[in-house]
Amino acid sequence: MNQETLDPTQWVDKYGDSMYRFAILRVKDEAHADDIVQNTILAALQARDTYEGRSAEKTWLFGILKNKIFEHYRETKKNYKYQIELNDEADPCESDFDGKGHWRALPFNWGIDPEKAYGNEQVYQILSGCIDELSPKFRQLYVLREIEGRDSESICEDFDITQNNLWVMLHRTRNLLKKCMESHLPEIG
Repeated sequence: MNQETLDPTQWVDKYGDSMYRFAILRVKDEAHADDIVQNTILAALQARDTYEGRSAEKTWLFGILKNKIFEHYRETKKNYKYQIELNDEADPCESDFDGKGHWRALPFNWGIDPEKAYGNEQVYQILSGCIDELSPKFRQLYVLREIEGRDSESICEDFDITQNNLWVMLHRTRNLLKKCMESHLPEIG
């Protein structure tokens, strides 16, 4: 594949909807998601002469989209003095443990085979809804680390937090998601 196989006239029709869904899942704001996708298309148009064909057109565009999303996170941090404190939100499962750190009651058995749950649209919808309910900072950190797979060092650098701070917040986020998912267990067939 070389740069002549790029067809910018088809980008919006072929990839626009999936790019928008990708962006909205990460930024949770329609206007920002629209802007990010538009900026991605513009950046791709400006950089099309540098496209070397080492990846598929879609992969190349989504790589640019990911970078635009990271830029959005950095701008959000810069504009709003995004500081994350450990005490902002208490651990939602703190009362699940006694003073020695042992479970007061064992965690609930969901009765779901993880391999069958993986790819289950209903489980995905519930998890997406639970992620939407997270506070913006917890959602951003969770998406970057667990969905995007960004390394901890770069996240800590972008948000000016320590690794310990990040891991505590991710622990709290997972506990929030666990509680939310458990509240929807009857809906999962």
